[in-house]
Amino acid sequence: MRLICISRDRMKFFVSNLKVKCMKAVVLTGLQKIELRDVPDPERKSGTDVLLKMAAVGVCGSDIHYYTKGRIGDQIVQYPFIVGHEGSAIVKEVGNRVTRVKPGDPVVFDPLVVCGQCFQCLNGRRHTCLHARFLGCPGQREGCLSEYIVMPEECCYPIPSEVSLTEAVLVEPMSIGIHSVKFLNNPTSRDIGVLGVGPIGLSVSSGAQRAGVKSSFVTDKIEDRLNVAKKLGADWTGNPDRSDIVKEILEEVPDGLDAVFECCGDQDALDQAVHLLKPGGSLFIVGIPEDNRISFDISRMRRKEIVIQNVRRQNECIQAAIDLFQSGRINTDALLTHRFPFKEAGAAFELVANYRDGVVKAVIEIG
Repeated sequence: MRLICISRDRMKFFVSNLKVKCMKAVVLTGLQKIELRDVPDPERKSGTDVLLKMAAVGVCGSDIHYYTKGRIGDQIVQYPFIVGHEGSAIVKEVGNRVTRVKPGDPVVFDPLVVCGQCFQCLNGRRHTCLHARFLGCPGQREGCLSEYIVMPEECCYPIPSEVSLTEAVLVEPMSIGIHSVKFLNNPTSRDIGVLGVGPIGLSVSSGAQRAGVKSSFVTDKIEDRLNVAKKLGADWTGNPDRSDIVKEILEEVPDGLDAVFECCGDQDALDQAVHLLKPGGSLFIVGIPEDNRISFDISRMRRKEIVIQNVRRQNECIQAAIDLFQSGRINTDALLTHRFPFKEAGAAFELVANYRDGVVKAVIEIG
């Protein structure tokens, strides 16, 4: 038998190189269970990859679906899993083919990584890429509630000094609002409704105001959110738990609304939308229902010839949202209602899941 002797220093070298470098991440470990764990550092694998040091992450309604239900439709969480997709960061390292950003740059990122080659991508519909990989989406990519992530260069957008890293987490939800309002033809002659004004609904409502809609009617079950909607320019607000919002809105606009943006994924709101729309009106489904199926009064919809348009996230609207925040035309103080340190991420999820304390947007600050 042959013996091989290795010095103590040499052995330390081998052992240290066998260790996996770790970072902290917020991990879902079960229904309504969150832990701060050590997980392996992400690695750049391409010359166009960018290593990002996370600064802040917003808690989105889809994150809450995974937290409370463990799924959205057929997207089922396999534990443990890292959620989060609304984020801001500082560029840490870049690949040798990256030209768009450099180390030290503050950025936001489009959480959707696309193939760029399928017929959807090639026809200007990157948001419905057939091979999409979305941050914090089961079966696609782990989320960004961690100290570091790696993203392709094309997903990274530098942010100007006028926009703080905390404010920047609002860019992604605002981009959805901008994308949603683009479906509205001739907005200045339109009476619209926005049902459900969480962060997405408020983004839609404020986007509609900037587009110059004729009038806007906003509803929500949380009074604090209705107050924020008023600050952002809504013409009328109502709480469906406190009054007959359909009757009251139709008293203001007897012919009905031209368009309704359903932003809460609630069956009652969908039913209200059908009643509120005038014949030939358009229903835009922006919210994500918790259940796999929803229903409609098809007789009423058929007689009114209602048009239904599903809205899938956003498409090439990140830069427009950044420009909007840079202009100072968004009241970020009204939207950013709660901030939590990284180690208290569980408290942030519990707050948002239970709609406590007038929460609009809760942000988890990592950096």
